[in-house]
Amino acid sequence: MAAESQEQPPAQRRLGPRPLPQHLSLAASSWTNSALALPALRSALANWASQQSQPNGSPPNANLDQLAEAMRALEPEIQKADPLALMTALQDEGRRRFGELLNGIEAYRRHPYRRGLPDMPVLWDEGTTKLRDYRTHRDDKTRPRVLVVPSLVNRFYVLDLESQASFLRWLDGNGFDPFVVDWDGPGYLERGFSLSDYIVGRLQTALQAVRQEPGGPIIVIGYCMGGNLALSLALRRQKDIAALICLATPWDFHAENAPHARMVGEIGHYLEPVLQILGELPVDMLQSFFSGLDPFQVLKKFQFFGTLASDSDSARRFVALEDWLNDGISLSAPVTRECLTGWYGANTTANLEWRVGGKVVDPAELDIPVLNVIPNADRIVPPESSRALTRRFNIVEEMVPHAGHIGMMVGRSAARDVWEPVAGWIRRVIDMSPRAAH
Repeated sequence: MAAESQEQPPAQRRLGPRPLPQHLSLAASSWTNSALALPALRSALANWASQQSQPNGSPPNANLDQLAEAMRALEPEIQKADPLALMTALQDEGRRRFGELLNGIEAYRRHPYRRGLPDMPVLWDEGTTKLRDYRTHRDDKTRPRVLVVPSLVNRFYVLDLESQASFLRWLDGNGFDPFVVDWDGPGYLERGFSLSDYIVGRLQTALQAVRQEPGGPIIVIGYCMGGNLALSLALRRQKDIAALICLATPWDFHAENAPHARMVGEIGHYLEPVLQILGELPVDMLQSFFSGLDPFQVLKKFQFFGTLASDSDSARRFVALEDWLNDGISLSAPVTRECLTGWYGANTTANLEWRVGGKVVDPAELDIPVLNVIPNADRIVPPESSRALTRRFNIVEEMVPHAGHIGMMVGRSAARDVWEPVAGWIRRVIDMSPRAAH
């Protein structure tokens, strides 16, 4: 008799998209209640139009203007429709969309993909912070050393997502010695850390560990919030660094949507009881902030995912990225205060009020070459926020790839549009810079 086949134990069920209750509540309130919301929406927009016509009415709002215009275009059709038929149609469409969303979420949570890349060696560690070594050509002592600094709120491996989507492994294969900071979440020691503790303490020590390794000049690359950390590090250690690269790095938090940034700052104040009790900002609360930038984006992308064949390359890439997005890191209470009430609320960076180790972080004091990479379709860091950083530097070039905040590093065109131009810039700077030669 043939041997019985043995089933593999099921993989651990995914928890995302996080925070799931928030996404489901938004979908339910927006789609399944559309019929009930229509009269209230019409009334609210009529109020809005009336206020706009007054001399001291409400300030302009592009979103409401677009919604009002869409409602005006639909009004003749709504007036002609049978009220009961319209309500039934809205209910049916809401249920259809909600079903698509649930199917997409369930398909994601059951997908067999699991990231299989091995962890790279740890060159140095302290507390929960590690410096990972991506070198595979240790016999060549002339290769430029690249220290990559990711954000504190997401895990570093978006830069090493898959074998075909790994900026770090690509650097290693194209003439560079890459090292990356793996922050991990705050442990017992880091629970009370400020940004100064991370930069003056951990990041400077990581740089020193890279300096002790043989190799060519050191380039520091910071991604998103990591760009702010890398900038502060470069200001403190200019003699040790040949150049700085900022990838999608925010600077003027009030550049494109000051009311939203101030609202985030106010939320930071309301979170104070949470920070005092827990000592950190939990991951799900952080995810709420990011999803609030475009609330319906998560719903749309999971509706779309439900239409993909599970064994397709597109489905695999979607799941790989979603797994990373849902594997976030909490923030220590002091860092949360600095970022939410300081950066967002008071715009301390652009106002030159952000201090690290007691010293103001001013890009104008940096005298090494800088490349500022600003993806033009970034929804997380508005391009004008990063462009304010360009204007503050002394020796700077700006690169504007057609990409989004995450796609710039893991998208299908990332190597062509970002990685290769960045590598070319590094080589050119090293060839031209007398400092880099030492």
